[in-house]
Amino acid sequence: MAPMSVPTPETDENKAPHRAGFACFVGRPNAGKSTLTNALVGQKVAITSNRPQTTRHTVRGIVHRPDAQLILVDTPGLHKPRTLLGERLNDVVRTTWAEVDVIGFCLPADQKLGPGDRFIAKELAEIKKTPKVAIVTKTDLVDSKTLAEQLIAVDQLGKELGIEWAQIVPVSAVGDKQVQLVADLLIPLLPQSPPLYPEGDLTDEPEMVMVAELIREAALEGVRDELPHSIAVVVEEMLPRENRPADRPLLDIHANVYIERPSQKGIIIGPKGKRLKEVGMKSRKHIEALLGTPVFLDLHVKVAKDWQRDPKQLRRLGF
Repeated sequence: MAPMSVPTPETDENKAPHRAGFACFVGRPNAGKSTLTNALVGQKVAITSNRPQTTRHTVRGIVHRPDAQLILVDTPGLHKPRTLLGERLNDVVRTTWAEVDVIGFCLPADQKLGPGDRFIAKELAEIKKTPKVAIVTKTDLVDSKTLAEQLIAVDQLGKELGIEWAQIVPVSAVGDKQVQLVADLLIPLLPQSPPLYPEGDLTDEPEMVMVAELIREAALEGVRDELPHSIAVVVEEMLPRENRPADRPLLDIHANVYIERPSQKGIIIGPKGKRLKEVGMKSRKHIEALLGTPVFLDLHVKVAKDWQRDPKQLRRLGF
């Protein structure tokens, strides 16, 4: 029989146990969830845009620490659905909430609590077992008095709905204030577990999905308000260019930008194709940074009529 090992001072007796698990940020659209995810992971993973409703895929950012691994699941904002896509997104949100180890509820400091926050808080109150941390975001936009009032309002909201906040924390992802503190507060709420992902991984989204998201983000920038929900991007293929020297690889990416109506085509393409060219240049930079290789990006704009309301098209576009 093998001799039993005697614990030496360095063994796990003295060390805090390693924790690993899933956290998700929830909040009404544009509450700062994706920006916070990116700030924590330290690399662009979830797409950020100043338009509500831009995150459609559950993007996971991974925060690696010596004693813990925090996996961030970025769900779409929960909202009152107006279309079939809206209903699908809400189902995705509820399923995610039930499966994570801790929920961070993001509430922007610069806006009074409204019906949207209350709607989400009521849903959260139904999920009894999962610990909830209230995160007051965008604190760089308000003075200390407004911030204090918001923190008190969030505390009250919890009491009113029977939610016991594990913590209430103010944060500014843009000014990098308290961002690491958010991780410090979420980690103790995770289960003891060895790391669930290899050290270098920052997200487990398939690369094609992330590339599509980066193109979509660039296409959303600066377009008129009627467009944000009407854009979907599908990467048709990503292939290494043949016969390239080993030290100068090139990746060919062919992608389609789908809109709902022919009249939107001109908005995306712009006069003499100028806008689409800018979208290509901007997203190519981010894609090359993500994949670490030079990229040739071939973009086409196509019309998929009323795709948000058509189950067949939703499936084809990956929803």
